[in-house]
Parts: sequence; C-alpha cells; structure tokens
Amino acid sequence: MTAPLLDRRRLLLAALGAASAGARAAADDGPGVEYQVKAAFVCKFGNYIDWPPQALGAAGDPFRIGVLASAAVAEEFRRTGAAASVAGRQIEVRKLARGDSPDGLQLVFVSKAMSAHAAELLAALQGRPVLTVTEFDRGGTTGMINFVVVEDKVRFDILLPTLAQSGLKISVRLLGVARRVEGART
Repeated sequence: MTAPLLDRRRLLLAALGAASAGARAAADDGPGVEYQVKAAFVCKFGNYIDWPPQALGAAGDPFRIGVLASAAVAEEFRRTGAAASVAGRQIEVRKLARGDSPDGLQLVFVSKAMSAHAAELLAALQGRPVLTVTEFDRGGTTGMINFVVVEDKVRFDILLPTLAQSGLKISVRLLGVARRVEGART
C-alpha cells in the first residue's frame, strides 16, 4: 500500500477502534453507550460507500438516515448525526415507525427491539440503493451491515451479496475492519 492509503487506513482503524474500546470500557453503563458507539459507526459508514449518482439526491440535499428503534435510540442518532457529515452533506435523522415509507432515505438502521418489523422494511428496500444496518442475531434476516457485540466490543459483519444487489459498492477500507465479510471471493 502507498503511504497515503496506509495513513487513511490507520485513521479509520483508530476511529473505529476508539468507538469499540469506548463501548467495552463503559459496558456497565447500559445500552446508552452501546448506541452511542453504533450511532457513530452508522454516521461514518456512508463515507465508505460508493453511491450511485441518483442515490444522494440533488447537490445540497442532506444525507438521510431512517431509524426504526425506540425514541431514545433515534435521539442518540440525531445527536451524533448533527456533528457528522456524509460525502460533504449534513446528516438528517428520521425516526421510523412500522409501515413508514423509506422513500428518500440513503441509510436505514433497524434496532434489535424492532426485529419483528424488520423483514417488511428490508423487503421494501431490496434492490434499492439504501444501505441497511441491523443488530440481529445470526440466522435471521439482517441488513447489509449487521452489528454484533463480541467481548463487550461493538463489531460488525458485512453481507456483500445484498450490497451488490442494491448497486452500492463498499470501500475496501471498511471491509478491512469488519469482523466478518460474507460473500467475499477468496
């Protein structure tokens, strides 16, 4: 790798590692810290995706994240999004309820507490250029990126086939820090 690529990789690893370490160090604080870490990851993920031109909307439009979760989790995502950006666009977070349309969103996060409603929403997004992020146990339907907590650290798995169907391309920098990449050619 060239020096600039190594520097960017180190910065990404440091940012992601700091978020994971924070979750581990404050694991006794309950789910609040876990969702702070997950919100930080989600607000960064969009910067590591190659978006089809039409997916981001017009120049100046915000990057829109839909959150199917409790009001407290959605508020954490709003706070985190207010201090971040994706592709130079401010982040706008919208709390979703069951049956809400995902139109106009670039990323959707579905919490474990809303897993009963996930299949409906994920099916509505299938094949669309919308990054889906979940936090479900293995064996069920998950998003393109799925959070897991391992040894009190927030990690994530990436499902490449689902990403490819949507027209999204993920950066190798993000693939390199994932816990598991499913569908990768070896």
